[in-house]
Amino acid sequence: MQKTILFYALALGGLVFLLKWLEFRFFVRDVSVEVYVGLLAVLFTALGVWVGLRLTRKPVTVAAPFQRDSRKVQQLELSKRELEVLELLAQGHSNQEIADRLFVSLNTVKTHTSNIFSKLGVSRRTQAIQKGKEWQLIP
Repeated sequence: MQKTILFYALALGGLVFLLKWLEFRFFVRDVSVEVYVGLLAVLFTALGVWVGLRLTRKPVTVAAPFQRDSRKVQQLELSKRELEVLELLAQGHSNQEIADRLFVSLNTVKTHTSNIFSKLGVSRRTQAIQKGKEWQLIP
């Protein structure tokens, strides 16, 4: 009796395997192009996302806090107010905006900028900002 059961179990297992194998062969033949195109699409989408993230990732750098060169400030004899005006110039503020922010008159700001220009040896705002950053007077 056990031999008969074992024989029928092996025969049925073989037939199921054969049917599944034939079903798989026909499935692969019928749908092979769609399956392969779908797999390629998923692969290239994942690759595109990975490359995009790698290219657009900004490097994380920890910048040291700004340290003003106090020897250069003393050498040029810049006052604290002139340094404040120079920083605001570097931020792109107009004379009137600087006056409003520092609670001084417009003429006072013009005097400070004139003093800054003469002490730095420049004639324009952009030159003053460039020298200020070069000499580590402003961040």
